[in-house]
Amino acid sequence: DKYLAALVDLGQKILIVGCDPKADSTRLILNAKAQDTVLHLAATEGSVEDLELEDVLKVGYRGIKCVESGGPEPGVGCAGRGVITSINFLEENGAYNDVDYVSYDVLGDVVCGGFAMPIRENKAQEIYFVLSGEMMALYAANNIAKGILNYPHAG
Repeated sequence: DKYLAALVDLGQKILIVGCDPKADSTRLILNAKAQDTVLHLAATEGSVEDLELEDVLKVGYRGIKCVESGGPEPGVGCAGRGVITSINFLEENGAYNDVDYVSYDVLGDVVCGGFAMPIRENKAQEIYFVLSGEMMALYAANNIAKGILNYPHAG
């Protein structure tokens, strides 16, 4: 979050897409405990087609746009599928227009292909790892790096 705050302080326009079922990627930027997720709102409204961008996109610190994809109830469904659904919804509704940087906060300890969508479908021009020095974070970053090697054709 600090590097995104620094970028926005430099005049850059930022979109954060939380791709973690815990939906906690944007809490600090929004100064909030929780945000409604794309999947939760879609289930409430009937389907993702019934949503508007304004329903899922919240604005936080200095205009940083924030979206949480969310995930299914534990033991039901596929969280990676939720990431795919959310990113497709954001594309179709113009969320990527007029932003300089998009940050995808993804799980690294899960090998599900849905979490690799930002890489796999050429949505990332550059990839940066931001992590702590804890072993689990290093393990997760290593998994993501291995996944990147599987998609060299995507840029």
